[in-house]
Amino acid sequence: MTGLQLLWFTLIGILFSGFFFLEGFDFGVGMSVQTLAHNEDEKDQIVQTIGPVWDGNEVWLLTAGGAMFASFPYWYASLFSGFYLILLLILVGLIIRGVSFEFRANFPKERKNIWNWTLTIGSTMVPFFFGLMFVALIQGMPLDADGNMMATFTDYVNPFSVVGGIAMTLLCYLHGLNYIALKTEGPIRARARNYASIFYGILYVGLVVFAVMLYYQTDFFDLHFATTLGLLIVIVLLTVLANVGVFKGMEMTAFLASGFTLIALVVLIFTGLFPRVLISSLDSSYDLLIADASSSRYTLKIMSYLSLTILPFVLAYTAWSYYVFRKRIKHTGALEGYK
Repeated sequence: MTGLQLLWFTLIGILFSGFFFLEGFDFGVGMSVQTLAHNEDEKDQIVQTIGPVWDGNEVWLLTAGGAMFASFPYWYASLFSGFYLILLLILVGLIIRGVSFEFRANFPKERKNIWNWTLTIGSTMVPFFFGLMFVALIQGMPLDADGNMMATFTDYVNPFSVVGGIAMTLLCYLHGLNYIALKTEGPIRARARNYASIFYGILYVGLVVFAVMLYYQTDFFDLHFATTLGLLIVIVLLTVLANVGVFKGMEMTAFLASGFTLIALVVLIFTGLFPRVLISSLDSSYDLLIADASSSRYTLKIMSYLSLTILPFVLAYTAWSYYVFRKRIKHTGALEGYK
């Protein structure tokens, strides 16, 4: 394995981390439209918290997919063909979620409910199926020597993958509640904190179940015992910190802690996979390794130069956009200017 291969494996992990940190609270906000708000004005207020940023946050996912295609084409080919149906469902969730912002902004109040539901359903589908996919990935899939994945329903949907899907959905929901508490004023702010306090109790149970199943259903502890255990401890500590932040009204602390919890989970998955990108449940000799899945050194070198040139501008623009829209949403109203 070369340094460039390791660099791009790390960069893809960073891109997915950025996606779940930024888009994670978008999903949570979308779920909150039908579960947290009590009337249409509160739903408008919730949507306005992410109106200026949600579409920009999705770019992290597109970039991650594009980077995987260019730097690890064999990983991309096996992953996207083997998980085709799950990725299709993720795409459907992204589509119905995206169009709901536009349609609910232009429909009269009495006809917005259908788009409120599509926003909530789409925002729930995406993190659930991502969690399902990532857990199925780390369990191992029936990957043959040629990189072909011939899986059955239970390879994708089983107790562990369902737990992973629910855990990812709950983490995003809590991240969204923390963001709403940070970005709003009025009754919705207090209600978001109250909801978060309740759901953190459920999350603790889910983390214990996930950790136990991770021990028995994967080889992470066998290959990377100290790293896996350390990251699980970090995830628990960040969850506790977020819970304390909610309890004490430290909204920025709660928001950052819930976001870093999602990042720690992505790091756990990528470090557990290392030095592989896909795990074969048929034979460990069929595992797809980083060294075998990547593009040529020349391709990785050119991509590195381009990325290091463009990335600072992208990060600067992202930071600037959040700075511009940093104020709390104090009142509701039409979504003019928030499409």
